[in-house]
Amino acid sequence: MCLGIPGKVLEIYENGGIRMGKVDFDGIQKEVCLAYLPELEVGDYTIVHVGFAITKLDEESALESLRLFRELGAFEEELQAGDERPPGVNGT
Repeated sequence: MCLGIPGKVLEIYENGGIRMGKVDFDGIQKEVCLAYLPELEVGDYTIVHVGFAITKLDEESALESLRLFRELGAFEEELQAGDERPPGVNGT
């Protein structure tokens, strides 16, 4: 299963010329590529799929989605599956 998971942008920075960010998924923080969404700002919510932010999301929708993921028991599974890093990130 590979679903997009909503997370909150905590930090934005560049890594090798690529716009990256630290995103919080209900207490789990991951490095995410933000290159596809230059309008994202710290505090915004985004849907992340395989390490890439793919759409901006309002807070209410993000929190509801996180609640449903937890109810389905899919939250931790999806975050484990999304552990691969995007190509070129951190020297890979």
